[in-house]
Amino acid sequence: MKILLLLVMLCFTNMALFAQFENSTEGVRFDATETNLENPTGLELPAIKKPSLSNPNTNSPNSDLGDDKKEPLDITKGDGLLDYNSGKAPKYFTQDKALSEIEGGDQYLGDFKTTSGFVSVQYRDHEYVDGDVIRVFVNDDVVQSSIYLNGVFQGFKLSLVSGFNKIDFQALNQGSSGPNTAELHVYDDTGKLVSAYKWNLLTGDKATVIVVKE
Repeated sequence: MKILLLLVMLCFTNMALFAQFENSTEGVRFDATETNLENPTGLELPAIKKPSLSNPNTNSPNSDLGDDKKEPLDITKGDGLLDYNSGKAPKYFTQDKALSEIEGGDQYLGDFKTTSGFVSVQYRDHEYVDGDVIRVFVNDDVVQSSIYLNGVFQGFKLSLVSGFNKIDFQALNQGSSGPNTAELHVYDDTGKLVSAYKWNLLTGDKATVIVVKE
């Protein structure tokens, strides 16, 4: 009886081991997943835009902020420093005053006082340069016998004596366009302009300025 029971138990044990072996041969199963290779999904990079040479802010109302607006050049406008007159001819082409407007005779230009040891006397034809010639006297002595006046200042340095120093400018002729005309500047020994005059003379007449040295 014991032997029979042992045989039955052995049979059941063998059957259980066999069933377990069959199940182990099947292995681990993985379910296949369908992959759509035609329409892949995942991380997508943004499309690269082609660079453009046009200004994207062309239509912006504030696109010109900070830009200097340049106006067209207008040569008929002045710069605010000098008076500009587009209809005014250069002085070289400007006629002198008509002779009928000039009263003959000597002209007293004026006088001034100074403590300078000398003055620089400069003159030029400030109107139409037409060949005016002058002679210069200091205290009735000739210091410049014949000076042709052009459009550029020229002159001499005069050492002053105490008291009156009289300077006469005599017109030796009248230019081709009218009277003998000139602009006169006098500078002290520091180079400061201390006096300025103009004259319009007929031939033989004189213009006089007096420098008083204190």
